[in-house]
Amino acid sequence: MNIAKVDLNLLVYLDVLLREGSVTRAANQLSITQPAMSNGLKRLRDLFKDPLLVRTSDGMTPTKRALELQPIIRDVLSKLESSIQPETDFNPATSARTFRIMTSDYAESTLLLELVGRLADSAPNITLDLITPSDVTFHDVEQGKVDMAINRFDELPLSFHQKVIWYDTFSCVMSKTHPLASHYDLETYLKAQHIWVSKTGFGVGVGIDPNEVQKLGWVDAELTKIGKQRDIRVFTRHYHAALQIAKRQNLIATLPSKAAKIFKDDPSIVLREPPFDIPPIALKMAWSALLHHDAGHIWLRRLIGEVAADMQ
Repeated sequence: MNIAKVDLNLLVYLDVLLREGSVTRAANQLSITQPAMSNGLKRLRDLFKDPLLVRTSDGMTPTKRALELQPIIRDVLSKLESSIQPETDFNPATSARTFRIMTSDYAESTLLLELVGRLADSAPNITLDLITPSDVTFHDVEQGKVDMAINRFDELPLSFHQKVIWYDTFSCVMSKTHPLASHYDLETYLKAQHIWVSKTGFGVGVGIDPNEVQKLGWVDAELTKIGKQRDIRVFTRHYHAALQIAKRQNLIATLPSKAAKIFKDDPSIVLREPPFDIPPIALKMAWSALLHHDAGHIWLRRLIGEVAADMQ
């Protein structure tokens, strides 16, 4: 095959088709008509002598050949995008770009709070659209529809770029009038009642079964290892709610320390180290290979790194 005779736009078509798994969605993504995309798929099939996408009960399913081609084509297009978009194209002082960031309540109340202040000084016209984890999927991030995901992830798709923002320990938050404020150890901790905060990921969340201890996350997993279990009275997905409840009720919130320290100057709140070992957690940012070489995205990642370093 003579590469000079190949329409290289077809590689863009194939890249989007394999990500979308739909002729209609791929056409919308590229702002072309569905017949044009269908014609592009026909030409791709002729070019590679393979059906590439086959209609099954699960929708359009890629063939073995298509799966082999996908990482190669994505790598080629990513490098090409990088070569034609120099970093100097982005000026944060004048840019009016909107960055969409999927973020947990934990990251929003700690890292993002500081980031907003930094943007006001260095990039006053930039807008942040902060999206909750239940509003998006990994697919949205992979497509570049969401610029970045900031959360604590158990695992991420191999196609994502990722970086640890920081590691955080845990702290226990309670009212100054709580009985444990003056008599605090593992025994009294376990006799007390507690607030649980979700380690949210992607997708729509479901209710919690208090009996499924193995699914409750870091704090309860470590208690299980030493044969203990705490009495959880409130389940919430919001750190600010947990802090406010702990402040006003005789309940203990065991939270990542950076979130707990939001109330460090509040005289009605007491912070204590957990009376058992909990390994530090990693807050990460993850993004699509489609945006890895984008000049504005590179600037944002650097700024987040600087903000996180200052907060340490």
